[in-house]
Amino acid sequence: QVRLVESGGGLVQAGGSLRLSCAASGSISVFYRMGWYRQAPGKQRELVATITWGGTANYADSLEDRFTISGDNAKKSVYLQMSSLKPDDTAVYYCYVERLLPGPRRDYWGQGTQVTVSS
Repeated sequence: QVRLVESGGGLVQAGGSLRLSCAASGSISVFYRMGWYRQAPGKQRELVATITWGGTANYADSLEDRFTISGDNAKKSVYLQMSSLKPDDTAVYYCYVERLLPGPRRDYWGQGTQVTVSS
């Protein structure tokens, strides 16, 4: 089993910044991809950003200019720096990891952390 622990969510005013952190523990030595999705009330869960073990980042088109994802392979952790936040960024942010080793390849999700941006 793999456990994902998220932190860093909270309430921030529009235009502010937040940094989310997620650490994976348990039965994982290498991940293929790790990152963040979000789900706003009444909407489907959507990609925010992911990063591969090799460091390749992938962003939702509309977020790349304000959000930055980074990773620390040794700590099995990813970080999401969010800047110039807007009320539309309000959502529950879920950490995600696609475990590569040990096999089998499998996806895991965190419990989510609430981000609320006030206008």
